[in-house]
Amino acid sequence: MAKQQNYSNHVKFVPLFHFFVLPVLLINFFSSIFRYRVLGFSWAWLIGMLTALALFMLAGLGRTFALKVQDRVIRMEERQRCERLLPAELKSRIAEITPEQFVALRFASDGELPGLVNKVLTDKISDRKTIKQMVKNWRGDYLRA
Repeated sequence: MAKQQNYSNHVKFVPLFHFFVLPVLLINFFSSIFRYRVLGFSWAWLIGMLTALALFMLAGLGRTFALKVQDRVIRMEERQRCERLLPAELKSRIAEITPEQFVALRFASDGELPGLVNKVLTDKISDRKTIKQMVKNWRGDYLRA
């Protein structure tokens, strides 16, 4: 199992993606710019440049799409968790919780969730970082994209 997760170490890096794929695609893109400066315009250069740009954008969009789906799943899971754990007066306010708030609240332990939901809704706190920093009993999320 992964090491104990907390606010300071919960960010996930995928080494192959973040430290190999993205840098290689960036090098490819910038080398195509360099080729233009050295060789000038040609149709082959234009196709190479567009391909390099498309590959870089594809990698970024692929990551963004995966994270968006992950956020939707988190929202669904946390709605169910709130239905199970919140007192009646807070259950009626579940619809007020934004996807951003759900994503941050997932780290709160079951015992801490009702009080944190109440504070987040009452004080209208929507910033993920702020909510995560309010969590005292961290519940790790080890299955992230």
